[in-house]
Amino acid sequence: MIHGGGFSGLTWAVLSATLTKLVKCRTLAVDVRGHGNTKTSEEDDISADRLARDIGKIVSTRYKDETAPPIILVGHSMGGAIAIHSAVKNLVPSLAGMVVIDVVEGSALEALQSMQSFLKGRPKQFQSIEYAIEWVTRTGQIKNLESARVSMIGQLQPMDQNEMAEGSSPEAGTSMDGTITEEGEEAAGETENHAADTETVQQPYTWRVDLSKTEPYWKGWFQGMSNLFLSVPVPKMLLLAGVDRLDKDLAIGHMQGKFQMQVLSNCGHTMQEDQPQKVAEAIATFLLRHKMTEALSGFERLFPSC
Repeated sequence: MIHGGGFSGLTWAVLSATLTKLVKCRTLAVDVRGHGNTKTSEEDDISADRLARDIGKIVSTRYKDETAPPIILVGHSMGGAIAIHSAVKNLVPSLAGMVVIDVVEGSALEALQSMQSFLKGRPKQFQSIEYAIEWVTRTGQIKNLESARVSMIGQLQPMDQNEMAEGSSPEAGTSMDGTITEEGEEAAGETENHAADTETVQQPYTWRVDLSKTEPYWKGWFQGMSNLFLSVPVPKMLLLAGVDRLDKDLAIGHMQGKFQMQVLSNCGHTMQEDQPQKVAEAIATFLLRHKMTEALSGFERLFPSC
């Protein structure tokens, strides 16, 4: 399982716990280079080629002394693109299937145009992880509180003394907990609450990954991805949030039956966190349809696969 940009392997925690109760399988969710708890000598190189080679090395190292089992790559957003690049380069020899979540080349490239504006609108720091969880669920970036409580831990890190000394602080109009206030004003009771909180809060948290600095790699992740996805010679499924439009290549490929598509409602970009039960059921159905595993606890396919 390969997470998206800025996330960590914890984005798959609730989904993984659910999926392994539905079908017989093992899950491996890693923090890719420059993310989560992974530390490397070249943190800043998160090109598609480097991340794909990392995935290949993880698999080859994990199964160095034994035959690798059939592997299904599951990737979200950037992670979906990396899964595709890994497959095209044949870096996972025992690859048996692929599931990519909310990844459409046309939509992704279009969204990148406004990404910097989105990132500038986020709080730069949080008074605590609890404040970050409250902010991410209140703004709807993650709609499932259970998922947010797990995944936000992997997205943040304590600010070091140098960052604090440099005066890193939320932008004007954004409080430390991410609350938007009128310039020059504070939310009712905020001064009093923050004064009390300073007795227990030792240091604020900031984002583990400065996504604004990864911009040079954005197009490389997604450019040409649709054709690459269609060229991978294994069963494939594309999960989309809501009614999304396919680009021309994917639309043609879908009509030709080159991949299965499932559209899920009531979820945003982080589908695996917003609706872990539905995504788990979709993946479990995909695995059973292609006879890659067997059901547990009487689980049956809940919907037709298109």
